[in-house]
Amino acid sequence: MDAKVASLNDGNGARGVIEGKEEVKSGKFPLTLWEVTMACGVVLGFVLGLMGIYLTMPASDYSFLKLPRSLQDLQILKDNLESYTSDYTIQVLVGYCLVYIFMQTFMIPGTVFMSLLAGALFGVFKGVALVVFTATTGASSCYFLSKLIGRPLVFSLWPDKLTFFQNQVAKRRERLLNYMLFLRVTPTLPNTFINVASPIVDVPYHIFFLATFIGIIPAAFVTVRAGIALGDLQSVGDLYDFLSIVTLFLIGVLSVTPTLMGNKGKP
Repeated sequence: MDAKVASLNDGNGARGVIEGKEEVKSGKFPLTLWEVTMACGVVLGFVLGLMGIYLTMPASDYSFLKLPRSLQDLQILKDNLESYTSDYTIQVLVGYCLVYIFMQTFMIPGTVFMSLLAGALFGVFKGVALVVFTATTGASSCYFLSKLIGRPLVFSLWPDKLTFFQNQVAKRRERLLNYMLFLRVTPTLPNTFINVASPIVDVPYHIFFLATFIGIIPAAFVTVRAGIALGDLQSVGDLYDFLSIVTLFLIGVLSVTPTLMGNKGKP
């Protein structure tokens, strides 16, 4: 047996990792027809929701509506949406939420641009609330979708990270919330990976939810605040200056300190 798999602790999470590896090794398509159908159903739900919003908007040229991939794309989107935000606030809000949650659910990169857009359109406080809500909801949606169909996909994409994550979760069960908060605040593991891998390694949902909801607030604040001065940004790298990085790092250290102290006190 592979040494990495053999080193995993007993439990549902470890068995799930082993099963995922066996499925990948079998050479078969990792998802069943039912799982593919279920994923397509989720996609269809998002599409129908967006279509419903589109049908309630006035006739106009909406060619500017696309997922931003650069600050230039984002500026164009923001300039066009500003005129709709005041008159069609509900539609813009619901559309924003659906797109953000969809991107989080299916691990589509670019949510940083959506966070910037929230600041540009709604200001700091409303923007942060919106980003925290949509990011937490999207992460939760990804968590439950992964719980149903994600095991073979995660093992095929991130086998080493999954083994590492499983071992860390097993060692920190008693103070798992602190560890998950640390992961959310710091770039130790990608947020996308945390979303899809957490149910596979048996991170309870209530811990996942709390760590996500609380842990993304600092980064959301930094990004949303930057969105207010969108025109001054030269690149996404300008979002995090030295002070912001140090602040996030200190928050991460504080969140994991109880775990470290608890482990130190053990014989």
